Amino acid sequence: MATDGPSITRLIAHCPPLDANSAYCNLLQCTHFAESCIVAEHGGEGGIAGWVSGYRPPSDPESFFVWQVAVSPAARGHGLAGRMIEALLDRPAAAGVTHLITTVTEDNRASWALFEGLARRWNAPLAKSALFERETHFAGAHATEWQARIGPLPR
Repeated sequence: MATDGPSITRLIAHCPPLDANSAYCNLLQCTHFAESCIVAEHGGEGGIAGWVSGYRPPSDPESFFVWQVAVSPAARGHGLAGRMIEALLDRPAAAGVTHLITTVTEDNRASWALFEGLARRWNAPLAKSALFERETHFAGAHATEWQARIGPLPR
């Protein structure tokens, strides 16, 4: 929902090392990509505990790309991120998805733990390859983004 945009922007700001997208980008995700994004709310508190954004790449429609995962510090350590990703994959908008893909910098241990854990839980292989390289794609200003590709996913 578009009304979640400001809360999502605040949550991402409290979740380094995530890239802080513009508020406008977050609003587009909440509206144009609503079927491939999910929010978890704090029980009864009205705040947002978690956010996962994603989409199906037009060039690879059998994959689901996880763009961003943010979990508030108070909600970490309870498997929320994995449950949100699985909920997205259970939606009708993900029908026919055979692989989950994402990009992660080498030093983001929390994200690697999440995706390696999902691969283990799903008993699916995880392949890792450089997608956007520090010098070639980021002119030295950002660490290499490694693509993690999990699949085939269990039905």
